[in-house]
Amino acid sequence: MAGRPIKAAIAAFCAVSIVGCAENTATSQRGFKAQYNQARTALEQGNYDKANRVYARLVTDAGPFEKRVRLEHGHSELRAGAFDQAAAIAQALAQSGSGKERAAALAVKGTADHEQGLALLRDGQTRAGAARLTAADKAIAEVLSTHPELDPLGALAGRQASIKVRLKALR
Repeated sequence: MAGRPIKAAIAAFCAVSIVGCAENTATSQRGFKAQYNQARTALEQGNYDKANRVYARLVTDAGPFEKRVRLEHGHSELRAGAFDQAAAIAQALAQSGSGKERAAALAVKGTADHEQGLALLRDGQTRAGAARLTAADKAIAEVLSTHPELDPLGALAGRQASIKVRLKALR
């Protein structure tokens, strides 16, 4: 008989724990969504430092949204002018992804490589600049050949044409 109250207490404790876990998960999901919205808003408003900090924190808790958060983080780094960081994030995503996911990452990488290549050329680093432009051309070419719908207004195609002209002039 003495075991019955203990079992009841254990059962009650387990029930409270399960409810608490469910509440913590719901709170965690709400917290993630709130932070994601904070990062997204910061990105859209041009507050790239804040967006980058929040995206970097979110990656570890993103679960099934990890690749999306990483892509947006890479985009935010790109917009902040951190071209090497943006290219590294996008390259890692492209290597681990496929299909449209890979193409989206390559669009960020190609843009970052292009901008970094131009900066290197301005600094007189012709060989390094040309290498980055070549990498940009390759990334953009893959995007345009595999998923042209990711360039509905022709911005990537225009970027690629500019890269080709610059590379030709460097040869």
